[in-house]
Amino acid sequence: MRPMRIRGFAPGTPCWVELASADPARAADFYTRLFGWELAGDRFTLQGRAVAGLTRVRADRPVGWMTYLTEHNLESSIMRVREAGGSLVSEPADHNGGRSAVIADPAGARLGIWEPRGFTGTQLGGEPSTMTFPELLTDDAVAAANFYGQAFGWLLRDEYGSDGTRGEWITTAHDAMAGLAPSRGGSWWRAAFQVADCVETLEDARAYGATVVSGATAMGFGTYAELLDPAGVPFSIAAPAAIPIELTMSYTPQSGMELTFGA
Repeated sequence: MRPMRIRGFAPGTPCWVELASADPARAADFYTRLFGWELAGDRFTLQGRAVAGLTRVRADRPVGWMTYLTEHNLESSIMRVREAGGSLVSEPADHNGGRSAVIADPAGARLGIWEPRGFTGTQLGGEPSTMTFPELLTDDAVAAANFYGQAFGWLLRDEYGSDGTRGEWITTAHDAMAGLAPSRGGSWWRAAFQVADCVETLEDARAYGATVVSGATAMGFGTYAELLDPAGVPFSIAAPAAIPIELTMSYTPQSGMELTFGA
């Protein structure tokens, strides 16, 4: 099955992930082997479509994965971030295909803001080796909900996990697009990638030099694991649960054609 092509994103939702590395060549070697990506300039591709970015570390981009949100007006978004108590880390800058800025929430978690001008973000999704829901790691879910609600219109729902500290960020249209998890210190965003099999991917990652932080764990949505790449950069992988769906089609003169979905 070919990955689902993506041509755009709703404002305030994750659209792109980019890795800043002190050794881009080493990073590219690891991720291309793990996910089957190819490197084309400063972008990782899958089947010829952009799925993630790669850059060298700089003052406003320390080592690590950064998640970007789509916004159609960069300045307006920055203003809302400041009004909600966040800060601007890097001024708006022009890039090939758009403009970007880096912001931080009141607890210091950084996010990129992307205003598309030809390039909207990841071009594939919903399949192995593509970005999936990023997670905000924080010890203050209430403060986070206040900030992201005011700045981007997000809502926090569905707390789950044994300690009730995990949750799900949704848009005002009730579309899930990010997760919430407890922090082990500080507040930051962790990138996540979909895989077909967590256990198999963990074995491959170890062989390529990664460190497993937490092994494959069953969650409500499937199986999940946390890793550090060979440079110590954290990221996570998730294998969605396979849920069989039964589709029933019927026709009556009174109501016409009806489709009924059932698990």
